[in-house]
Amino acid sequence: MTLTTRQLQRTGGLAIAAAFLAAAPFLSAQAQQQHAHVHGQLKLDVAVDGPTVVIDMDSPLDNIVGFERAPKTDAEKKAVEEAVAQLRAADKLFIIDPAANCKLGPVDLRSGALGLGNPDPNEPVGHADLDATFSFNCTNAAAAKFIDVNLFSVFKGLRQIDSQIASAQGQFKRQLKRPSGAQAAQPARLSWGK
Repeated sequence: MTLTTRQLQRTGGLAIAAAFLAAAPFLSAQAQQQHAHVHGQLKLDVAVDGPTVVIDMDSPLDNIVGFERAPKTDAEKKAVEEAVAQLRAADKLFIIDPAANCKLGPVDLRSGALGLGNPDPNEPVGHADLDATFSFNCTNAAAAKFIDVNLFSVFKGLRQIDSQIASAQGQFKRQLKRPSGAQAAQPARLSWGK
């Protein structure tokens, strides 16, 4: 049902419609930012809920394997196999605070270019992503205050991790940058809490 301007005015809906119209540029920019495809950057969303810690990762495929299409050469196929094996061993990439006593659960990898899982059908051709969900089952997930992240040492194209964390302590945004020098081989600590 479509309302006319007169009907909106009578119902007080004009103010609501104006608010939506005013918010449209912001919402559009926010939607574009959520789907931004920036080489060297990766997005991690961490949810600590009940007995689980779930990590959702969204990355340009280039950060993980060095290209953004289906592998063509034997070397590229080998790079994909190695990257997939490393991602499936997520308990080596994400070391959750030992106080939470977590064990790796299901790992879901999605990439149209690599033929993994159920990839995003809106993924633009030539700018392939790799999305993943890593679930950890814990005896005391609420006790977790940090995750040591080993992505920088494993995936050389990665320069920055933008993260959002939702836990019983609140919601947090964090940014990790690739360490340099002697710290380059060390995990980067993603911490939260008060």
